[in-house]
Amino acid sequence: MIRLEQLVIDAARVDPDCVAIRDRDVAWTYRELDDWSCRLAAHIASMGVGPGDRVAVWAPKSCRVIAALQAILRLGAVYVPIDPLSPASRAARILDDCGVRLTLTTSVLSASLGADRRVFLLDDDQRWSWLASPSGGPPAARAPVTGVGSRPAARLSIEDADDRLAYILYTSGSTGVPKGVCISHRNALAFVDWAVRATGAGAADSNVFANHAPLAFDLSVFDLYGAFLTRSTVCLVPETIAYVGPRLAEFIASHHISVWYSVPSALMLMTEHGGLLDRERPYPAIVIFAGEVFPIDSLRLLRERWPRARMFNFYGPTETNVCTSHDVGDVPADQTSPVPIGAAASGDRVWTVKEDGTAAGVGERGELYVAGPTVMMGYWGRDAQRGPYRTGDVCILRPDGQFDFVGRRDDMIKHRGHRIEPGEIEAALSQHPNVKDVAVLAIGAGPAQQLVAFVVPRRAPGPTLIELKRFSAERVPRYMLVDRVETLNALPRSDNGKIDRLALRQLAPLAPGAAPADARVRS
Repeated sequence: MIRLEQLVIDAARVDPDCVAIRDRDVAWTYRELDDWSCRLAAHIASMGVGPGDRVAVWAPKSCRVIAALQAILRLGAVYVPIDPLSPASRAARILDDCGVRLTLTTSVLSASLGADRRVFLLDDDQRWSWLASPSGGPPAARAPVTGVGSRPAARLSIEDADDRLAYILYTSGSTGVPKGVCISHRNALAFVDWAVRATGAGAADSNVFANHAPLAFDLSVFDLYGAFLTRSTVCLVPETIAYVGPRLAEFIASHHISVWYSVPSALMLMTEHGGLLDRERPYPAIVIFAGEVFPIDSLRLLRERWPRARMFNFYGPTETNVCTSHDVGDVPADQTSPVPIGAAASGDRVWTVKEDGTAAGVGERGELYVAGPTVMMGYWGRDAQRGPYRTGDVCILRPDGQFDFVGRRDDMIKHRGHRIEPGEIEAALSQHPNVKDVAVLAIGAGPAQQLVAFVVPRRAPGPTLIELKRFSAERVPRYMLVDRVETLNALPRSDNGKIDRLALRQLAPLAPGAAPADARVRS
């Protein structure tokens, strides 16, 4: 059966001296990545990790972290990536929820978890030196591996892919508790194999992929495994510059990136504040965006300045990875609506259903349903996914068979590509001693979008923005920190007692000169 780790194993056999990963000034070949993955797999196996065990990886991106993911998979175990910018309390909730056997982390992050956690420190240079020694490594530097022999790049038979769990990605939960999306090897490979072929990444003699998204975000799946499938190089974008326009634009130029995949907000920051389009150096041959609507004026500018780049709008929640895709051609000057999310992708089947339960026709609104090989196994600790997945997204079927995205059926927020349940932010803010009631909305779009907290305080004066940011930073990831606070005497409610979010939105239009959505508290 084909598994994700087999891609690196095959590449190490066929192109061992090709650079697999670049992280700042460090570069590992496929031979080095394979060797370190095997040695680390043998060591964590000696710590009691075996098939089916969950192993968390909570650390900034690095070559060692990628080797850790490989090592976990090679043992038949399941990796659980956690955003290194997440607060310790949220990381602990994830560790407890899926019952991890071991956490691979750093010395700084480990100190915040408590002494009762079993950890392996990825920044322990002495331990890594020991692993490199003959006595520290496994015989012949080969750990137990589940897989088959070498296969040609970009020619997978998805029917042969392993249906067992590969990794768990935690998303925002409406009750304040993150939900673990369970993805099998087959789920991931169905998407990666399709994406490599659909974008043409597998046809190039050599590619350099960028990994912009956090490893806990589903966009990173294509960055890593698309590169490994095509035996290309993937360059890790440090978390510290992920939303710093000039640094990010320089990263693309200095690393000669040919395949770029990110949320539109990152591209907009580079074009509007990073001088990306002013550079004469070659631009990426393949540009993919996903996770949020790309404002049409900004997309038109990018399309005009990069006329030969192949551009794609990928769509899909974490539970399905990418289930539709649109190949972006010219963007006419008179076009005012966003580009469509496209037609079915990754071997999936997609359709829309109206509120009465009947199929939506051309021009009609309906909730998007997805069935096929990329649909998740289910949420960790809950019943397995059966039948099609209901996305909660309202779409309109176009005459050409593609879909236009309209909005959400519920109150979920899309913020810089992250799907956020406002309930998780509200649950954190409601724990503040001076917050009686609270509601959170996203106001605006693109890089200027803000998370606004409408707060009813227990006593005057109400908590300040800085106070609430510092308080919630200990409970939610940084991308969930609010950008503004509006103090109210009471939250508006509808006749059935629910919060009237439309009325709230009318109370707080985007303020002129508002800070971009990536403004955050720096510690």
